[in-house]
Amino acid sequence: MTEALVVTGIGVVSAIGQGKRAFGEALLRGDGAFDIMQRPGRQRDSAFIGAEMGELALPDAIPRQLLRTASLSTLAALAVLHEAWDESGLADLAADRIGLVVGGSNLQQRELVLTQDAYRDRAAFLRPSYGMTFMDTDLCGLCTSQFGIRGMAMTVGAASASGQMAIVQAAQAVRSGQVDACIALGGLMDLSYWECRGFHAIGAMGGRRFADRPGEACRPFDREHEGFIYGECSAALVIESETRARSRGVAPYATLAGWGVAMDANRNPDPSLEGEKRAIAEALGRAAWEASVVDYVNPHGTGSVVGDETELAALRESGLAGAWLNATKALVGHGLTAAGAVEVAATLLQMRAGALHPTRNLDDPIDPGMRWTGPAAVPHRIENALTLSMGFGGINTALCWQRPR
Repeated sequence: MTEALVVTGIGVVSAIGQGKRAFGEALLRGDGAFDIMQRPGRQRDSAFIGAEMGELALPDAIPRQLLRTASLSTLAALAVLHEAWDESGLADLAADRIGLVVGGSNLQQRELVLTQDAYRDRAAFLRPSYGMTFMDTDLCGLCTSQFGIRGMAMTVGAASASGQMAIVQAAQAVRSGQVDACIALGGLMDLSYWECRGFHAIGAMGGRRFADRPGEACRPFDREHEGFIYGECSAALVIESETRARSRGVAPYATLAGWGVAMDANRNPDPSLEGEKRAIAEALGRAAWEASVVDYVNPHGTGSVVGDETELAALRESGLAGAWLNATKALVGHGLTAAGAVEVAATLLQMRAGALHPTRNLDDPIDPGMRWTGPAAVPHRIENALTLSMGFGGINTALCWQRPR
């Protein structure tokens, strides 16, 4: 019998709450933090809407000198890793038996643009550290050095499915025996005005009609949706075997019962009904579940006009129309590379709380026949959950989560 894999630690930062307790409480209240973005490097003759975090509260154990030279993406990674590490008690494990998978690529774009602008006319004085910090592996280096991780470490790029792909890779590393515990970290993708312009140009990013009402701009599955709204966030989840977790006295959040990954053989950003259905079918098959046992789905739900319609069709055709649905992005925005990890964290926190968070701005659902949460939290004991993430380039992922028995 294959060893069951469980999540034993969670760390989260977002615009609506930093730390899993604050984040979970904000979810159930239905908080939002959308406005015209103000962070340097985000605007140039523009008014892009998003959800930006306040100043990160980092543990005193992290050296101040390190904090002065770290980017926003690395600060967020340190914050969520520290929280998940402490909760899971990873300090008790051998350093060479702990792994790290950072989900995301091109994570520090805003930081790079700011540096390039600052040194444009004096390139000879560029700080030497730029030679390594422009690479995504710098997050691996910084996190492994800070926490003494000596097992495997890597970055995994899967566009907006990166967070869930990191979980899949972490699960495979544990199941293969490569490490005893592996941290899956959804990296904060720090957008500059260039990326915002690009997303607007291809019609992916919304907010055009809501410049004077930014709190209403993010509306997954609503008839007024017009694209995703960015949100700064990051999350880390510790994956290990259930046997090892219980032997260490750590109570699991949930069992990872199955996963599915399906490619569309398509470079473009348009979604694929067949690809999404294949990922769902693979995850359910690996978990040995019938669709009818799934009582909650945390969908990708970006607010994309085509994407939302395609995802609901995939759920209906996969036999999942009866499960509860809400949209975490309606509260925190689209974290892009971090989204999948943050939404898994949201799912497991709802499972532990026995309640489903509201869906903001769902005034006129594109499919009113689905089982939506509305403007208030809904009491519900999640037994079996499905989380979905899709990424540009035809990447589809699905994960099955079961309440610990």
